Parts: sequence; structure tokens; C-alpha cells
Amino acid sequence: MAKAKKAAKKSVKKAARKPAKRKPAGKPTTSAVAVARAAARSVSGRAKATAGIPKPHIARAGDAVRIGVLGGSGIYGMAGLKNTKWRKVSTPWGDPSDELLFGTLDGAELVFLPRHGRGHVHSPSEVNYRANIDALKRVGCQDVISVSACGSFKEQLAPGTFVIVDQFIDRTFMRQKSFFSTGMVAHVSCGHPVCSRLGDALEAAAREAGIIAQRGGTYLCMEGPQFSTQAESFLYKSWGCDVIGMTNAPEAKLAREAELCYASVAMVTDYDCWHPDHDHVDVAAVIRVLLGNAEKGQALVAKAVPHLKHRPGHCPQGCDRVLDTALITAPEKRDPKVLKKLDAVAGRVLKA
Repeated sequence: MAKAKKAAKKSVKKAARKPAKRKPAGKPTTSAVAVARAAARSVSGRAKATAGIPKPHIARAGDAVRIGVLGGSGIYGMAGLKNTKWRKVSTPWGDPSDELLFGTLDGAELVFLPRHGRGHVHSPSEVNYRANIDALKRVGCQDVISVSACGSFKEQLAPGTFVIVDQFIDRTFMRQKSFFSTGMVAHVSCGHPVCSRLGDALEAAAREAGIIAQRGGTYLCMEGPQFSTQAESFLYKSWGCDVIGMTNAPEAKLAREAELCYASVAMVTDYDCWHPDHDHVDVAAVIRVLLGNAEKGQALVAKAVPHLKHRPGHCPQGCDRVLDTALITAPEKRDPKVLKKLDAVAGRVLKA
């Protein structure tokens, strides 16, 4: 019995000296793994998104002039361009309406962007105007020509006539029409919303191409996508407006904020719905006239290029320096996140 007790005591002491075996660490739970992977994807996605936005192009002395062209309804490409390539360009404001078509024409570089996308997939209210303008500025365009369809309020502005617009009345209410917001506020002058230098070039080009064009005119920009009621048509006509469309006013304002020289060519397709001797506008009627207008619109741009390929150092009207007197937010109150998005639009003054 005594021997048994002695053996038991030894066994207890031996067990006490033996370190306890540790259990192997358990694998992470399925939910923990999922969270970690999601976080990694999120970081990677943010890095890719930032990396996908190209840095603003800085033109150097001797570089060919780069002209942006925004094509409206019926104009989804540019005839006569050489060395063409469609290229996706991302912006801090989202994607533009489509890829940009790069090419050369008569010694100048042209960048074409179909405003509604190829195949006309974007409604006027849904076009990402900020992304379109940022993309053109980001790739180095300094001059932008807009070519778009419109209705006429004047008897003499018959379908097929072009109007080189010089004023806008903006009746849109669903568009993002400024690059500036809380954290970086700016107020640019829009008294003369288009560049007269570009207007001169387009007027000369119209003469050379044999296109009937009126220099000067007020463009009423409606929200759409529906066409006007007859009461609206008569109201806008009584205001002295020349033409009506759905896209150009937000574009012109954004181009001014981006210090781009901008000009608008409105191609008349119809008499809206005020004219007693003409049918009210519909898509079928617009398309019939657009087929002829589209060719003339492209010819007009081609004829304008020789007048624009030797660009002055600064715009005589000051389009390229409007932000010098527009920024109002105190430097210490400016939001770095907002400033980062303005790298192409306002980099010139924000880096100064």
C-alpha cells in the first residue's frame, strides 16, 4: 500500500513538471477572410481608379495645336482625320460620353468626342458634361468647337442653315454645371460665353465651304428630352431667341471654368413648333435634315482648322485666364479633395 502511494506522488510531480501542450491556433473564420479580402479589393480598386486618370497634358513649344470637337446629334465621327485612334480617358468626374477619337488634320491634332456617345445612347439630361470638358482639357485641347442640331425661331433661319452662336439663355435644371463647389468656390464671367477668335475662324470656314451661316445668335437651352410645347415656343420666340437646343449652355459654362476657348455651331433642322406652315418637330424630321447637316458640319470643322492651327500665346479675349480673378475661397479653407479633382481644370492657378 505504501509503495502504491509513493508511485502516485511521483506521477503527480512528473505531470506538474511537464508543460501543457498548446492547441494549434485556429484558422481565421470564413467571415474574417471575406472582410480582409474585401478590404484588399477596395484598396486595390481605389489605386486602380486613381492610376486610370491620366495627368493633365502640358503643351510644349513647337507642339501641334490640339483642337477638341464635340459632335452632337448625327455627328458620331470625323471624316478626313488621319492616324486615328479611339482612346478611353477617365476623369475625376466620371467617364465622358464615349472614348475620344484622336487624329490629325492639316497639320493640327484633333480630338473628337461624340456628345451623346456613338449610337446616341445618352439623353441630353444625362450627358456627363463635366467629364466631357475635363477629358478634352486633360488631353491637351485648348480650343473646343461644338457642333449640334437645333430648332429655329426665325423665318430666315431655315433648316440647313448654320448659326455661329454668341449668347445663351440657360433653362436647364438637371445638369451639373460647375466644377467648383463647397471647399473651392469660384465665379467666372460669362457675359461673352463664346470665344470670338473661334467665331471668326468658323465664319471664314463657312464662307469657304459655301455653307449658309449666320454670325451671332442667341441659343435657348431647354432641359428636354421632350421638345417644346407651343406656348414655350412662342415665349422663347418673343424673347428674341434665334435657336433652341438641349446641350450647349452647360457646356459653354464648364468650358469657361476650364479656361478653354469654346465656340458653338448650331445646325438648324426644324422650326420647333411655332411656325404655322411647318409640321411640329419630331425625331424623324430632325434625322432627315441631319443627314445633310452632318456632312456640312464636318466640312466646316475641316475648313476651320487652317485658321486655328497657329494659336496665339494667349487668347485675345482672355478665355485662358478667367480663373485669375474668379477664385474666392481663402487658401487655408480650400478642401484638398476638391483641389485634387481640379488638377486639369484649374491646375494653372491652383499650383501658382
